[in-house]
Amino acid sequence: MVQRHAGDIMFGSAYVFPGGLLEPGDSTVHDFCTGLQDPRASALLGVDSGGLDYYSAAIRELFEETGILLGRAGSDSDLESSRNSLNDGSLDWDRWVRQAAVTLDCGSLRYFSHWVTPAFLPKRYSTRFFLAECPAGQEGSHDGGELTDLRWMPASEVIAAADAGDMTVHFPTLRTLSSIAQHADIESLKQWAESCPVSGVAPITPRRIRKDGQAELVIPGDEGYPE
Repeated sequence: MVQRHAGDIMFGSAYVFPGGLLEPGDSTVHDFCTGLQDPRASALLGVDSGGLDYYSAAIRELFEETGILLGRAGSDSDLESSRNSLNDGSLDWDRWVRQAAVTLDCGSLRYFSHWVTPAFLPKRYSTRFFLAECPAGQEGSHDGGELTDLRWMPASEVIAAADAGDMTVHFPTLRTLSSIAQHADIESLKQWAESCPVSGVAPITPRRIRKDGQAELVIPGDEGYPE
């Protein structure tokens, strides 16, 4: 879990999963992606083309925000320096991938969820969620800019901390953590994530209803969701 800085309009001080927006460079590094090609990635995400862009973006955002790289760079690459340059804008993702001969392990990412923010929010996102096992020897650190903290915690402990008021965690993150917490180990979790596209990953759009006089967020499948 990473903590957004207090000034973030949508997620100020909240703990979230690493992530961000698609950028132009995500579509120009397909030749450096391993384990997955665009036709298969697009089919998994249910888009006509460009599905591999999302996998590249996920790897880029994870590296920029936490320093964890799902892939490999050339032996003479300074990952910390490269990460800092990517974050301050002095280095472009596609240029670094080419210069450092980076391979992006897109095959390690498992697509399992798609959330769309409800219409009543001032900023809206269509967000894809991926799961990956952290490579051996990598632990991660927050970037000190967009992020102010990083924690490795079992999903159940994050939920408990949120319930106790010790961590701010928004509704989509909590519901995703609840799904993760149902699995006892990483193998079970990976198998579940791999099965999600088989049955179809439908967009989840929360709706706000009133229940017992109180406002409540619900998603498809919840009691009271306006189908």
